Amino acid sequence: MPVRLGLTALLLAGLAAPTMAQTRPPAVTPTRDVSIAYRVAGPTPAEMRISWLAARNLMRMDLGGGQGWMLVDTRAGSGVMIMEGQRMIMDLPANQMPPTGMVESQTARYTREGNARVANTDCTNWRVEDRGESARICLTTDGVMLRVEALSGERGVMEATSVSFAAQDPARFTRPAGYQSFQMPAGLPPGLLEGASQGGSRGMPRGTAIPPPGLYPPGSTSPGR
Repeated sequence: MPVRLGLTALLLAGLAAPTMAQTRPPAVTPTRDVSIAYRVAGPTPAEMRISWLAARNLMRMDLGGGQGWMLVDTRAGSGVMIMEGQRMIMDLPANQMPPTGMVESQTARYTREGNARVANTDCTNWRVEDRGESARICLTTDGVMLRVEALSGERGVMEATSVSFAAQDPARFTRPAGYQSFQMPAGLPPGLLEGASQGGSRGMPRGTAIPPPGLYPPGSTSPGR
């Protein structure tokens, strides 16, 4: 399954742990601050870190290999890509943001498959299917995704290696000052960054399997909405 970046925001209520009668997870993005280190197993193995400032619906994704980081406002559906080495910052229009899976598709079908433990943290396995794609995700009751396995298309697994629920520093979720700013050229086809991310040097590594089916980028058109 191609990796979709567009860091992404979907806030569901963080209610009680799901029961066998429930058909959807109680939350699919974090409802409290968290920072997760991930290892990606797939055609392009890699490591990355995703951190959430939950109160402001902000997500920061630090890419490995000196590729820089992305900051996404999941409420506004906007984001920026920061290239530290070049001291450059690129604004990402809503239709060009790599899908970070921040808005839930109402057509997704979830099947609970039991409990698991990843990175010393309890989670529940869910099989999710939407628009011809399927994946298995392991979610905590407060919406932290600990493992994603693509079950259709290009196979890949992304699994947490460490999880910290410490309060996040808001300064790390701020647009850096003193960087040269540029806009993505107008007229480029929507989803360009998603295509570039499939093995490209500046995109997400292939096989990341995130977001899983059932989530789509803010500002895009979703079936069932």
